[in-house]
Amino acid sequence: MKLGEKMSDNFNLGEIVYIIIRNPHAQDVAAVQQAAVVENPDDPNELALFIHETYYPLTEELAIYKTEEEAEQAFQEAFGTFEEGEFYG
Repeated sequence: MKLGEKMSDNFNLGEIVYIIIRNPHAQDVAAVQQAAVVENPDDPNELALFIHETYYPLTEELAIYKTEEEAEQAFQEAFGTFEEGEFYG
């Protein structure tokens, strides 16, 4: 992202993206999930992510990937894989 650029400048309304999200009921469980880029219902001039019936404002705190493959690779780098015996998610 360039200096002065907003997170929402990188995404388009209606775009499907992928995020790594933790289970709110079991913090040691994480997964790659598909999300939709939508209009933020609290601020129509901004975009948000819609996932699991919840809106999340687009912020730099979210790791958002354009493809599922990118998200899966980041997930494996962060949490390891079950096959490698390094699974932390």
